[in-house]
Amino acid sequence: MAEHNRPNMKKNNLIRFVQSLVILPVVAVPIVIPGLPNAEISGINQNVLVQKFNNEVYGDLVVKDAVDQKLAVQEAKAKKAESIDAYFQAHNMPLEGTGMKMVVEAEKNKLDWRLMPAIAVRESTGGKNACEYVLNNPFGWGSCKIGFKSTEEAIETVALNLGGNNPKTEFHYAGKTTEEILNRYNPPTIAPNYAKQVMSIMNEIGVEDKIPPITATI
Repeated sequence: MAEHNRPNMKKNNLIRFVQSLVILPVVAVPIVIPGLPNAEISGINQNVLVQKFNNEVYGDLVVKDAVDQKLAVQEAKAKKAESIDAYFQAHNMPLEGTGMKMVVEAEKNKLDWRLMPAIAVRESTGGKNACEYVLNNPFGWGSCKIGFKSTEEAIETVALNLGGNNPKTEFHYAGKTTEEILNRYNPPTIAPNYAKQVMSIMNEIGVEDKIPPITATI
């Protein structure tokens, strides 16, 4: 073969090789996503970026919803505590300022938030006439034979028992309605109309919470 034909053959072979290739065009689609720089992406890259954006937005919404719920719970507690303290204040009762503690312990033990303050009003006029021979017992707990280190401890102990969460007294209180709890706390044979009187005070303090408390964590 003539030497001068070799370059032409190489050129023709190269052309045939190039023509045999199938070139797939890459289409760049410009998109704009708030909070992210403008990007030109295509195919799976676009899906990945959009999915990432959606995940971030969804995550932000979840956090915001949790924060909103937590704030709603705190606001509801504050309003209940204010109602209790306002009642004590209006009647010049020493237990003013214990409203939030009573609300918190009531929620822990699944009690009506108005029950503890109403019992305290009925038993000791809101602390004015607390048990004489023991300390910090405005609830008449244990027939005024049991004292406590503080009023807060008294609230915790009485709420724990009324909620049926003390193994020693759960037989009397666990699974009971508010009226049944009161009838166990002070039976009609000992104090006629006791439950009715306490529940009347509860209605003066505030409105029953029909909706179970919300728990939110973030």
